[in-house]
Amino acid sequence: MSRDTSYGNGEARPGPGDRLRSSAARGVAAGALAVRAAPGALALHVVVALVGGAQPVVIAWLTKLVLDDVAAGARTTTLLPLAAGLAAAGFVAAVLPQLTQYLRAELNRAVGLLAQDRLFGAVDRLVGLALFEDPRFLDRVRLARDAGGSGPGQVVDGTIGLLQAMITITGFLASLLLLSPMMTGLVLLAGVPTLAAELALSRRRARMYWDIGPVERRELFYSQLLTSVEAAKEIRLFGIGTFLRGRMLADRRSANISLRSMDRKEAMVQSGLGGFAALVAGGGLLWAVSATRSGGLSVGDVAIFVAAVAGIQGAVAVLALEIARTHQSLLMFDHYLSVIRCPPDLPVSPHPRALPPLRDAIEFRDVWFRYSPEHAWTLRGVSLRVPCGKALALIGLNGAGKSTLIKLLCRYYDPTHGEILWDGTDLREIDPAELRHRIGAVFQDYMEYDMTAAENIALGDLTSLDDRERIHTAARRADLHDRLTELPRGYDTLLSRMFFMDMDMDRDTGLSEDGEQDPPQTGLELSGGQWQRLALARAFLRDQRDLMILDEPSAGLDAEAEAQIHSSLSRYRTGRTSLLISHRLGAVRDADVIAVLVDGRIQEQGDHASLTAMGGEYARLFALQASGYRDSATDNHEVRGTC
Repeated sequence: MSRDTSYGNGEARPGPGDRLRSSAARGVAAGALAVRAAPGALALHVVVALVGGAQPVVIAWLTKLVLDDVAAGARTTTLLPLAAGLAAAGFVAAVLPQLTQYLRAELNRAVGLLAQDRLFGAVDRLVGLALFEDPRFLDRVRLARDAGGSGPGQVVDGTIGLLQAMITITGFLASLLLLSPMMTGLVLLAGVPTLAAELALSRRRARMYWDIGPVERRELFYSQLLTSVEAAKEIRLFGIGTFLRGRMLADRRSANISLRSMDRKEAMVQSGLGGFAALVAGGGLLWAVSATRSGGLSVGDVAIFVAAVAGIQGAVAVLALEIARTHQSLLMFDHYLSVIRCPPDLPVSPHPRALPPLRDAIEFRDVWFRYSPEHAWTLRGVSLRVPCGKALALIGLNGAGKSTLIKLLCRYYDPTHGEILWDGTDLREIDPAELRHRIGAVFQDYMEYDMTAAENIALGDLTSLDDRERIHTAARRADLHDRLTELPRGYDTLLSRMFFMDMDMDRDTGLSEDGEQDPPQTGLELSGGQWQRLALARAFLRDQRDLMILDEPSAGLDAEAEAQIHSSLSRYRTGRTSLLISHRLGAVRDADVIAVLVDGRIQEQGDHASLTAMGGEYARLFALQASGYRDSATDNHEVRGTC
């Protein structure tokens, strides 16, 4: 029978040497992060750890010397220096934990800040969207966020703890060796099972966190739904709060089962190890008492023996715990390293072609695309030309592939087959950042940022963040300027009820009539149509770009607002290169070229007049929408006054 060598995604299971090298590499990466983040705090933490490791041994020896001198009837002048040394050691023992706690917290804060910056910097560098639609990647990012914030600090802290425990163990072993080599070996061997058990437990716990990751992410999804203002209306109208809460609690219970099982294993193993350590300590104490009666040990020797056994066992337990925690942190830190070292999700040319202003056309040549080998084809041999300075409208039923075509044009994905050319240059040969810098867009699923009105618009072009005139001009073009100036703080009004406004948080709001301080005020929300206009204003900031993509730019607007917006867009599109997607065919009839997308294929192309005369899919859809308006008008006329 062949041995199964598969591991995870089909790779060979790593051997002990591979795992050791991998752990060492992760440890070096974590240490380098700590050195970069807080070198001073790290150096002081190491010094404090060295002192802390030696301190129990020093106290034990001072205690032995005091007891032996007292038993021998030494003078007070002889005992005073030893007593002073014990007092000083006691003071150090009292201060060290507080200093260690402060340095640990300072180190964790600095490392967490740097790790978070690198993590989200790596996520931001991803070129496409595919990984953001991969549940495994999202689970890894969630674990990386947790591990990156605390993992490196835990690894460094654990390593320092190991160093401290080793100093304590070495000092007590040397002391114990002077008294009894046999007992030294016995106490040392008794610590081996503790180390092995703690390492096994750490591997299990790290694996458990990965296994329950999807469940905990679903739990987070339900909890966010239950506290989201966007979902609150439907949850209350449909009465689904109890259902969603049940789903959330079911996932929490499922995760708790794994956590409880792990906790039980740890409790059982550590209880057994504690009992074994107690037996070793008890046996050693009986031996020491017997040796004292026979004159083999002095009173001071017994004291240092007891301190040494307790110190070694305690230090071994700490050593095992720190090794286990460090090992677990290294395993979890691997998620962080996997994300920040994630290879590009789309190939980027090391020597990208220059991208001059668009002169001729953007062209799709026999473009095929599907999101994965398991998915059906979304685009099937699309060939399409967007001439420079012309307006092209793309229409089709839902699911025809219109949004996918836009994603390919922005290079969020690459075609499975075929190519997309910018003045003859394949988009894959162009720097994606430079390509996107040349594009303005209003997406159908536009964002509503919990920021001020001015910031929401300025995000379309950050160079305008401090240029209010540009922001105001863009808002006027979107017919939104008057509404924004009417807000409580105009363009500086926070468009969210999620947070308090900074100016209200900073100022003293005074006392209300009942003597209590008035609470700071939250922002406010725009209507759906106003958010749509704001998204348009954001796009209008990029009016000098080579291409404007308008994906359902008037969705959600009333008839009058829709007419105003399309009038503004029509003026904008004159002489400019634009791609317009709309289900309202009246809005696209003035486009230079109209392309009809059916089941991922371009079925018809032409202007409104030629396509209407052709009597094909466009003519059918246009007549269908027109008849709907005529029927509605007739029905309204017929039923008027009947109620």
